[in-house]
Parts: sequence; C-alpha cells; structure tokens
Amino acid sequence: MYHTEKGEEKLADYLITSSLSFDDVLLEPKYSTIESRKEIDVATDLNGLKLSLPIISSPMDTVTETEMLRAMDSHGGLGIVHRYNDISGQQSMINGAKRRPPVAINTGAAIGVSGDYLERAERLMNAGVTVLCLDIAHGHHVLMKNALKALRKEFGKTVHLMAGNVATLRAFNDLSDWGADSIRVGIGGGSICSTRIMTGHGIPTFQSILNCARSDRDAALVADGGIRTCGDIAKAIAAGADAVMLGSMLSGTDESPGEIYRVDGMPFKTYRGMASKEAQIQWRGHVSSEEGVAFRSPYKGPVSDTLDLIKKSLQSSFSYSGVKNLREFQYNSLFTKITQSGMAESKPHILQK
Repeated sequence: MYHTEKGEEKLADYLITSSLSFDDVLLEPKYSTIESRKEIDVATDLNGLKLSLPIISSPMDTVTETEMLRAMDSHGGLGIVHRYNDISGQQSMINGAKRRPPVAINTGAAIGVSGDYLERAERLMNAGVTVLCLDIAHGHHVLMKNALKALRKEFGKTVHLMAGNVATLRAFNDLSDWGADSIRVGIGGGSICSTRIMTGHGIPTFQSILNCARSDRDAALVADGGIRTCGDIAKAIAAGADAVMLGSMLSGTDESPGEIYRVDGMPFKTYRGMASKEAQIQWRGHVSSEEGVAFRSPYKGPVSDTLDLIKKSLQSSFSYSGVKNLREFQYNSLFTKITQSGMAESKPHILQK
C-alpha cells in the first residue's frame, strides 16, 4: 500500500496479474477433414503487406543482412536488416538484395526514432525498401510517438511502418493511433535478452499476444521474443499474431552474418543481442545499459531447411485444428493450460530417467 500526496491510500491499478507463457499452454486438437497439407495456406496479410509465409527475420547483426533478406523473400517471408551501421552500409545491404537476381521484392530495414532517422528512412526508401521498422526496446515512448507521426507526415502511406516493441494493449493501441501499420509485441523474451532480469520489467510474450490481440485497431500484430520452437510459432499465431519475428531459430544458418568457427570440432556461428556488451562496444564504442548476451549458435546449414520445417509444421498444426488458413486458425483455436509435468510429457522423454 502506498499513499498519494494527499495522503489517500491507493492500490496500483494492477498490483498482481497472472500471465501465461508458451510452455503453460497447448492447443486442443479438433475434428479435421483435411487430407493433405496442400489444402492449407499459411499466408498472412499485415495490413496490406502480403506474405506467403508469416515469418520475419529479426533486425540483428547476427541474423539479417543481404543474404538473409534474399532468402526470406524467396521463401515468402520478410527480412529486416539491422540499423547498426551508417546509412550507406545499410543501403548496400538493400542494394545487394535488389540488384542481384533473384531480386527480393519485399525487403525491410530498421531505423531508430532520433538522430538521422528521417534521412535514413528517405535513403532506404530510395533504395527500394518496402518496410521501415522503427526498432527500439521500449516502443511505448514519446520518441516513438514523434517519429511515427513525423514519418507519416513526410512519406504518407507510401511505406509500411512496423514499430515496437510493446507488451500491453494500451501501448499497442497507441502505436496504431500514432501511425504504425504493424506492431512488434514482446519485451524481454528473446533467448539472448536479459531485460527482465536487469530491469524487472516485461510480460511473458504469449500473454502479451493475448492482451494485444484484443485491440480493435487495424495494425497487424507481430509476435517477437521467447519463440523457440515450431510449436511456439503455432501458439503465437493461434493467440492472435499475424506474423512471427524470429532471431535464434534463424541464427547459425548459412545466410546469417558471421563466420563459422569450431569448438571441440563442432561448428558454430555467433548470435548476440544488440544490447549485449559485445554488440554495444562494436557499434557504439561503449556500454550504456547491458540487457543482452552473446551466444554460440550451433551451425544449422541453409536457412531454407529451417523455413521449410516451419512451413510444414504450421500446416500440420492447422490440420490438427481442422482449419485451412491463418485467419481460421486464429478464430477456431482453443488452448488448454498445462502443468510442468504436462510440458515434460510433451517433449521426447524416452531417454529420461
């Protein structure tokens, strides 16, 4: 209990709330008449941006540069190049995807919300990007508000504006009202993110999706963070996400930036959070607030293997729910809450003692 300046006792609006994570739920199987995956369409529409695969690669320097852009587009998804370089460097990534066949149609690029963001946006649009991603850790912020309004005033509806990240319904509605076409939902859930540990702030991503999916605004919902498996992707979409942004699941692939190195004979590539000590020193020259870590990601081979697996798993998930497309999946799915024992039973456990 705390007191206002007038001495009145006041409880916080939500002193304690209960939240669910991906591991707390499973989807209930339903009667199905689907006989083949060929009957199922996993395409999505992000407020006018159409993708045949509802997967977006994260704007991180160990996930998305030119080759990931090309691969994501060729598989029907969307790549978003990171913003941790100068404008010319970011332009060159876009040019590499646009000028060398097969030419990428849908390409995205991250920008900030202060400094050179307007100039960067204009030059990236001139290079051919179809999506600008306003990329900050805490998107429910006055700088995001100002940037979205400035970009809309400058460029109108000529470019898709993705913004984030947020974790609450109010934040989702505000970003939509400020001009965002799609909104990244999830704070602190990424596998290399330590925001919740370092700041104490965040909401489990699955719960954030459920909360934000209640919005009556037009903005599309992009789930971002805490998604580790194909099953998590299905749960995110069933909960209301129109697409899913991935980092760790796409890391360690041929198309992710960085060199392959070996530890005890095993191949790895580096995967790191952009708020990690290593990333900040490289791009800023100093550490402001450390909210991420660096990690050795096992080498996975071509990203096409991962994307094909995701597509097939989604099609199977839709079939288990008896639906043929993403919108039906969102409207007809039912979740059941499980215990830790239920999650343990859900994993392969023949070798466990």
